[in-house]
Amino acid sequence: MLDRLPDLDPDADEVLDDELAVSDDVLVKVFALGPGAELDPHVHDGAANVFHVLDGTVTVVQGDTEETITAPGVVFNERGQSHGARNGTDDVVILTASLCPLPG
Repeated sequence: MLDRLPDLDPDADEVLDDELAVSDDVLVKVFALGPGAELDPHVHDGAANVFHVLDGTVTVVQGDTEETITAPGVVFNERGQSHGARNGTDDVVILTASLCPLPG
């Protein structure tokens, strides 16, 4: 199966997610953020995290910094860096998050 992207349709303030790929080296998840939804800032001490913004416009939070990213966009989050995402639009935002290496 080459296309692993599921059809996710979140309501306002809702975050839906699904695992796209899991191996010994990487975890790739897709997130669908409804209008007003937020991925709370969090940290992965043992893994870097890369957001790929596939559809929509999202505000990415890294520590005390915020930046609006419109698809297509890529955001790199270093190991141990606090990061999150917020949908401040009226449309659904679709992004993937890849963790490397896979947290143990």
